[in-house]
Amino acid sequence: MNNVARFWLMVLPGTVFLTVFLVLPLISIVVFSFWRTERYILIEDWNLANYATLATDWTYIEFLLRSLTMAALVSLACLIYAWPVAFFLARYGGRYRLILILLTAAPFLTGEVLRVTALQQILGPIGLINMALGNFGIAPIEALMYTSTATGIGLTYLWIPFMVLAIYLSLLNFDFELLEVAKVNGAKPLRAFFEITWPLNRAGTAIGVVLVFIPTLASSVTSQFLGGPDGALYGNILAHQFGATGTWALGSAMGVVLFLISIAMLTIVWLSVGDLRRSGVVIKGGES
Repeated sequence: MNNVARFWLMVLPGTVFLTVFLVLPLISIVVFSFWRTERYILIEDWNLANYATLATDWTYIEFLLRSLTMAALVSLACLIYAWPVAFFLARYGGRYRLILILLTAAPFLTGEVLRVTALQQILGPIGLINMALGNFGIAPIEALMYTSTATGIGLTYLWIPFMVLAIYLSLLNFDFELLEVAKVNGAKPLRAFFEITWPLNRAGTAIGVVLVFIPTLASSVTSQFLGGPDGALYGNILAHQFGATGTWALGSAMGVVLFLISIAMLTIVWLSVGDLRRSGVVIKGGES
């Protein structure tokens, strides 16, 4: 067997799997978005009515803007938390590094529903936080459950490990001696971070933002369990189209919108990483 045949033998199973379970369903969603739904049945009637509805009906626009805002805020919160954690793991983790990484990823050993349910026991009206406040005679904090704040807290908790691991993997190739050189030359830690550490690890940060932003944008389970009606997001409305209302065509159009936004995010990251390479910045070894 020559190398070409061996190559295709290795690639073919994965290609077939992705085609059947990813490409074809995606094509179907795009096609259905141009049809219409009548009494829970998809009807082949090519038109742009679904996209016109999404562009003109303020309800859908509001939920999309709410989801974009939530995704941006959750990404920022994860970024602020993840950088110190990832920096500590990469520089000071030592022989305990693997254990600390496993602890960071431990929440993913359980399903999303179980993790969100656990948060309910902490944030709920009779949860741990409000029970502790009650012991000091403080009234329960209602904003902790069934609000956009609760949704934001839950999503931040869910996706922080993605951000931590993305930044950590970038820092593994960072030369921390550069920070020592900066310190010797009188640079303050904050200045050294923004002028050395951040620029040389911007690619890992951008990847982390994508890994948080995209799933947050499409989230429905967390906002349903923690946010309630006030904390509902675009993903909840999308899921509703494929559930109770049965308007699959409109739901498909909503899915296409999310897909296009995701592609736009990936394009921005690709261009950002490309700018780093073209400018002569090399992440590995901390060289420039």
